[in-house]
Amino acid sequence: MLKSFTRLLFTLGSLALSMTAQANVQIFACEPEWATLAKELAGDRANTFAATHAGQDPHHIQARPSLIAKLRSSDLAICTGAGLETGWMPMLQRRARNPKVMPGEPGYLEAAGQVERLEIPAALDRAEGDVHGDGNPHVQLDPRRVLEIAKALSSRLQTIDPANKAHYLQRVEAFSRRWLAAIQRWEAQAHALKGKRVIVHHREWTYLLDWLGMQRVGSLEPKPGIPPTLSHLADLKELQADRIIVSPLNDDKPSTWLHEQTGTDVVVLPQTVGAVKGTEDLFGLFDEIIRRLTTGDGA
Repeated sequence: MLKSFTRLLFTLGSLALSMTAQANVQIFACEPEWATLAKELAGDRANTFAATHAGQDPHHIQARPSLIAKLRSSDLAICTGAGLETGWMPMLQRRARNPKVMPGEPGYLEAAGQVERLEIPAALDRAEGDVHGDGNPHVQLDPRRVLEIAKALSSRLQTIDPANKAHYLQRVEAFSRRWLAAIQRWEAQAHALKGKRVIVHHREWTYLLDWLGMQRVGSLEPKPGIPPTLSHLADLKELQADRIIVSPLNDDKPSTWLHEQTGTDVVVLPQTVGAVKGTEDLFGLFDEIIRRLTTGDGA
Protein backbone atom coordinates (compact mmCIF):
# COMPACT_ATOMS: atom_id res chain seq x y z
CA MET A 1 0.00 0.00 0.00
CA LEU A 2 2.81 2.39 0.97
CA LYS A 3 4.69 1.55 -2.23
CA SER A 4 1.58 2.24 -4.32
CA PHE A 5 1.07 5.57 -2.59
CA THR A 6 4.72 6.49 -3.14
CA ARG A 7 4.46 5.63 -6.84
CA LEU A 8 1.32 7.75 -7.09
CA LEU A 9 3.09 10.73 -5.51
CA PHE A 10 6.04 10.25 -7.84
CA THR A 11 3.75 10.10 -10.88
CA LEU A 12 1.86 13.20 -9.81
CA GLY A 13 5.12 15.03 -9.18
CA SER A 14 6.48 14.07 -12.58
CA LEU A 15 3.25 15.18 -14.21
CA ALA A 16 3.42 18.53 -12.43
CA LEU A 17 7.00 19.04 -13.55
CA SER A 18 6.04 18.12 -17.11
CA MET A 19 3.13 20.55 -17.09
CA THR A 20 5.39 23.29 -15.71
CA ALA A 21 7.94 22.66 -18.46
CA GLN A 22 5.22 22.76 -21.10
CA ALA A 23 3.86 25.98 -19.63
CA ASN A 24 7.11 27.82 -20.40
CA VAL A 25 6.80 30.45 -23.11
CA GLN A 26 8.35 29.27 -26.37
CA ILE A 27 10.34 32.13 -27.94
CA PHE A 28 11.59 32.21 -31.54
CA ALA A 29 14.33 34.83 -32.00
CA CYS A 30 15.40 35.71 -35.52
CA GLU A 31 18.88 36.87 -34.44
CA PRO A 32 21.30 35.97 -31.60
CA GLU A 33 21.03 39.38 -29.94
CA TRP A 34 17.29 39.01 -29.42
CA ALA A 35 17.65 35.43 -28.20
CA THR A 36 20.12 36.63 -25.58
CA LEU A 37 17.88 39.53 -24.58
CA ALA A 38 14.88 37.21 -24.26
CA LYS A 39 16.85 34.92 -21.95
CA GLU A 40 17.84 37.92 -19.81
CA LEU A 41 14.24 39.04 -19.45
CA ALA A 42 12.43 35.70 -19.18
CA GLY A 43 14.89 33.57 -17.25
CA ASP A 44 13.51 30.10 -16.57
CA ARG A 45 9.99 31.06 -17.66
CA ALA A 46 10.84 30.63 -21.34
CA ASN A 47 12.60 28.35 -23.79
CA THR A 48 14.39 30.47 -26.38
CA PHE A 49 15.48 29.38 -29.85
CA ALA A 50 17.81 31.44 -32.07
CA ALA A 51 17.00 30.99 -35.76
CA THR A 52 20.39 32.32 -36.90
CA HIS A 53 23.92 32.51 -35.52
CA ALA A 54 26.72 35.06 -35.69
CA GLY A 55 28.32 33.42 -38.70
CA GLN A 56 25.26 34.01 -40.88
CA ASP A 57 24.04 37.08 -42.71
CA PRO A 58 20.44 37.54 -41.45
CA HIS A 59 19.48 39.09 -44.79
CA HIS A 60 19.93 35.73 -46.50
CA ILE A 61 18.52 32.73 -44.63
CA GLN A 62 16.76 29.66 -46.03
CA ALA A 63 13.25 28.95 -44.75
CA ARG A 64 14.22 25.43 -43.66
CA PRO A 65 11.65 22.91 -42.39
CA SER A 66 13.33 22.92 -38.97
CA LEU A 67 12.73 26.67 -38.66
CA ILE A 68 9.10 26.26 -39.74
CA ALA A 69 8.59 23.61 -37.06
CA LYS A 70 10.12 25.84 -34.37
CA LEU A 71 7.97 28.80 -35.36
CA ARG A 72 4.86 26.63 -35.47
CA SER A 73 5.26 25.77 -31.77
CA SER A 74 6.24 29.29 -30.62
CA ASP A 75 4.26 31.68 -28.46
CA LEU A 76 6.40 34.70 -29.28
CA ALA A 77 8.66 35.63 -32.18
CA ILE A 78 11.05 38.56 -31.96
CA CYS A 79 12.83 39.74 -35.10
CA THR A 80 14.73 42.87 -36.07
CA GLY A 81 12.25 43.95 -38.71
CA ALA A 82 12.77 47.01 -40.94
CA GLY A 83 13.12 44.62 -43.87
CA LEU A 84 16.09 42.67 -42.49
CA GLU A 85 14.33 39.29 -42.64
CA THR A 86 12.00 40.06 -45.52
CA GLY A 87 13.52 37.29 -47.65
CA TRP A 88 12.61 34.48 -45.25
CA MET A 89 10.52 35.35 -42.18
CA PRO A 90 7.22 36.01 -44.03
CA MET A 91 7.61 32.62 -45.72
CA LEU A 92 8.19 30.95 -42.36
CA GLN A 93 5.07 32.61 -40.97
CA ARG A 94 2.93 31.48 -43.89
CA ARG A 95 4.13 27.88 -43.72
CA ALA A 96 4.08 27.60 -39.92
CA ARG A 97 0.39 28.59 -39.83
CA ASN A 98 0.73 29.79 -36.25
CA PRO A 99 -1.67 32.70 -35.67
CA LYS A 100 0.12 33.69 -32.47
CA VAL A 101 3.23 34.92 -34.29
CA MET A 102 1.68 36.73 -37.25
CA PRO A 103 2.21 40.49 -37.77
CA GLY A 104 -0.17 42.53 -35.66
CA GLU A 105 -0.51 39.86 -32.97
CA PRO A 106 0.95 40.17 -29.44
CA GLY A 107 3.19 37.18 -30.19
CA TYR A 108 5.12 38.98 -32.94
CA LEU A 109 7.54 41.79 -32.10
CA GLU A 110 9.86 43.72 -34.41
CA ALA A 111 12.71 45.31 -32.47
CA ALA A 112 13.31 48.10 -34.98
CA GLY A 113 9.67 49.13 -34.67
CA GLN A 114 10.19 50.00 -31.00
CA VAL A 115 12.85 52.67 -31.57
CA GLU A 116 13.65 55.68 -33.72
CA ARG A 117 15.30 54.48 -36.92
CA LEU A 118 18.03 56.21 -38.87
CA GLU A 119 18.67 56.46 -42.62
CA ILE A 120 15.04 56.21 -43.71
CA PRO A 121 15.13 56.97 -47.45
CA ALA A 122 12.86 59.63 -48.92
CA ALA A 123 12.23 57.27 -51.84
CA LEU A 124 13.22 53.72 -52.73
CA ASP A 125 15.51 53.24 -55.72
CA ARG A 126 17.07 49.81 -56.26
CA ALA A 127 19.87 51.51 -58.16
CA GLU A 128 21.06 52.78 -54.78
CA GLY A 129 21.81 49.24 -53.62
CA ASP A 130 20.36 47.27 -50.72
CA VAL A 131 18.45 50.15 -49.14
CA HIS A 132 15.82 49.39 -46.50
CA GLY A 133 12.64 51.39 -46.94
CA ASP A 134 11.95 51.41 -43.20
CA GLY A 135 15.43 52.66 -42.33
CA ASN A 136 18.67 51.08 -41.21
CA PRO A 137 17.73 47.86 -39.37
CA HIS A 138 20.90 47.32 -37.30
CA VAL A 139 19.48 48.78 -34.09
CA GLN A 140 21.18 46.16 -31.89
CA LEU A 141 24.41 48.19 -32.02
CA ASP A 142 23.13 51.09 -29.91
CA PRO A 143 22.71 50.11 -26.24
CA ARG A 144 20.27 52.97 -25.67
CA ARG A 145 17.93 51.45 -28.22
CA VAL A 146 18.52 47.97 -26.83
CA LEU A 147 17.09 49.20 -23.51
CA GLU A 148 13.94 50.49 -25.23
CA ILE A 149 13.56 47.15 -27.01
CA ALA A 150 14.05 45.29 -23.72
CA LYS A 151 11.17 47.18 -22.14
CA ALA A 152 8.92 46.45 -25.14
CA LEU A 153 9.86 42.77 -25.10
CA SER A 154 9.17 42.50 -21.37
CA SER A 155 5.77 44.09 -21.92
CA ARG A 156 4.94 41.47 -24.56
CA LEU A 157 6.01 38.67 -22.25
CA GLN A 158 3.70 40.06 -19.58
CA THR A 159 0.85 40.19 -22.10
CA ILE A 160 1.17 36.63 -23.37
CA ASP A 161 2.06 35.13 -19.98
CA PRO A 162 0.19 37.26 -17.39
CA ALA A 163 0.56 34.60 -14.68
CA ASN A 164 4.28 35.43 -14.53
CA LYS A 165 3.97 39.21 -14.82
CA ALA A 166 5.73 39.86 -11.49
CA HIS A 167 8.65 37.70 -12.61
CA TYR A 168 9.06 39.60 -15.88
CA LEU A 169 8.82 42.97 -14.12
CA GLN A 170 11.55 41.97 -11.68
CA ARG A 171 13.79 40.73 -14.49
CA VAL A 172 13.43 43.83 -16.67
CA GLU A 173 14.03 46.15 -13.71
CA ALA A 174 17.19 44.26 -12.75
CA PHE A 175 18.40 44.23 -16.36
CA SER A 176 17.71 47.95 -16.77
CA ARG A 177 19.77 48.82 -13.69
CA ARG A 178 22.73 46.75 -14.85
CA TRP A 179 22.42 47.99 -18.42
CA LEU A 180 22.29 51.68 -17.51
CA ALA A 181 25.37 51.26 -15.32
CA ALA A 182 27.15 49.50 -18.20
CA ILE A 183 26.21 52.29 -20.65
CA GLN A 184 27.76 54.86 -18.30
CA ARG A 185 30.93 52.77 -18.13
CA TRP A 186 31.13 52.29 -21.90
CA GLU A 187 30.57 55.98 -22.60
CA ALA A 188 33.31 56.95 -20.15
CA GLN A 189 35.72 54.48 -21.75
CA ALA A 190 34.84 55.69 -25.26
CA HIS A 191 34.91 59.41 -24.52
CA ALA A 192 38.04 59.97 -26.64
CA LEU A 193 36.34 58.41 -29.68
CA LYS A 194 33.92 61.29 -30.11
CA GLY A 195 34.53 63.04 -33.42
CA LYS A 196 36.77 60.27 -34.79
CA ARG A 197 36.43 59.65 -38.51
CA VAL A 198 35.86 56.12 -39.77
CA ILE A 199 35.42 54.18 -42.97
CA VAL A 200 33.05 51.22 -42.64
CA HIS A 201 32.58 48.20 -44.85
CA HIS A 202 28.78 48.03 -44.54
CA ARG A 203 26.46 50.56 -42.91
CA GLU A 204 25.55 48.22 -40.04
CA TRP A 205 27.57 50.51 -37.74
CA THR A 206 25.31 53.55 -38.17
CA TYR A 207 23.70 53.25 -34.73
CA LEU A 208 27.00 52.54 -32.98
CA LEU A 209 28.59 55.63 -34.50
CA ASP A 210 25.54 57.72 -33.67
CA TRP A 211 25.75 56.64 -30.02
CA LEU A 212 29.47 57.32 -29.70
CA GLY A 213 29.49 60.58 -31.69
CA MET A 214 31.81 59.19 -34.37
CA GLN A 215 31.67 60.22 -38.02
CA ARG A 216 31.37 57.91 -41.00
CA VAL A 217 33.32 59.49 -43.86
CA GLY A 218 33.08 56.62 -46.30
CA SER A 219 32.10 53.01 -46.94
CA LEU A 220 34.06 50.23 -48.63
CA GLU A 221 30.82 49.28 -50.36
CA PRO A 222 30.12 51.91 -53.06
CA LYS A 223 26.42 51.36 -52.29
CA PRO A 224 24.82 49.23 -49.56
CA GLY A 225 25.20 45.56 -50.41
CA ILE A 226 27.33 46.23 -53.51
CA PRO A 227 30.83 44.68 -53.32
CA PRO A 228 33.78 47.11 -53.26
CA THR A 229 35.43 47.93 -56.57
CA LEU A 230 39.04 48.91 -57.11
CA SER A 231 38.11 52.31 -58.49
CA HIS A 232 35.93 53.02 -55.45
CA LEU A 233 38.68 51.92 -53.07
CA ALA A 234 41.11 54.20 -54.88
CA ASP A 235 38.78 57.13 -54.18
CA LEU A 236 38.71 56.21 -50.48
CA LYS A 237 42.49 56.63 -50.33
CA GLU A 238 41.97 60.39 -50.40
CA LEU A 239 39.86 60.39 -47.24
CA GLN A 240 41.35 61.07 -43.83
CA ALA A 241 40.13 58.39 -41.42
CA ASP A 242 41.13 57.19 -37.97
CA ARG A 243 39.74 53.66 -38.28
CA ILE A 244 38.47 51.21 -40.88
CA ILE A 245 35.64 49.19 -39.32
CA VAL A 246 34.61 45.77 -40.58
CA SER A 247 32.75 42.76 -39.13
CA PRO A 248 33.90 39.12 -39.09
CA LEU A 249 31.42 38.46 -41.91
CA ASN A 250 33.06 40.91 -44.31
CA ASP A 251 35.62 40.02 -46.96
CA ASP A 252 38.91 41.29 -45.50
CA LYS A 253 40.62 41.95 -48.84
CA PRO A 254 39.22 45.49 -49.42
CA SER A 255 40.03 46.70 -45.90
CA THR A 256 43.51 45.11 -46.04
CA TRP A 257 44.21 46.84 -49.37
CA LEU A 258 43.11 50.22 -48.03
CA HIS A 259 45.18 49.73 -44.87
CA GLU A 260 48.25 48.96 -46.98
CA GLN A 261 47.67 52.09 -49.04
CA THR A 262 46.93 54.49 -46.20
CA GLY A 263 48.20 52.95 -42.97
CA THR A 264 44.78 53.36 -41.35
CA ASP A 265 44.12 50.70 -38.72
CA VAL A 266 41.51 48.05 -39.49
CA VAL A 267 39.33 47.12 -36.50
CA VAL A 268 37.17 44.00 -36.69
CA LEU A 269 34.12 44.60 -34.52
CA PRO A 270 31.60 41.92 -33.48
CA GLN A 271 28.24 42.69 -35.04
CA THR A 272 26.24 40.44 -32.75
CA VAL A 273 26.42 38.10 -29.79
CA GLY A 274 28.84 35.25 -30.41
CA ALA A 275 30.65 36.88 -33.33
CA VAL A 276 34.02 36.77 -31.55
CA LYS A 277 35.37 35.28 -28.34
CA GLY A 278 34.06 36.95 -25.21
CA THR A 279 30.75 38.10 -26.68
CA GLU A 280 28.50 35.37 -25.33
CA ASP A 281 25.95 37.92 -24.06
CA LEU A 282 24.99 41.54 -24.75
CA PHE A 283 27.23 42.91 -22.01
CA GLY A 284 30.21 41.06 -23.45
CA LEU A 285 29.32 42.27 -26.95
CA PHE A 286 29.61 45.95 -26.04
CA ASP A 287 32.58 45.36 -23.74
CA GLU A 288 34.49 43.94 -26.69
CA ILE A 289 33.29 46.60 -29.15
CA ILE A 290 34.49 49.40 -26.87
CA ARG A 291 37.75 47.62 -26.09
CA ARG A 292 38.61 47.14 -29.76
CA LEU A 293 37.62 50.66 -30.75
CA THR A 294 39.59 52.36 -27.99
CA THR A 295 42.72 50.25 -28.33
CA GLY A 296 42.65 49.90 -32.10
CA ASP A 297 43.09 46.16 -31.56
CA GLY A 298 41.87 44.58 -34.77
CA ALA A 299 41.32 41.10 -33.39
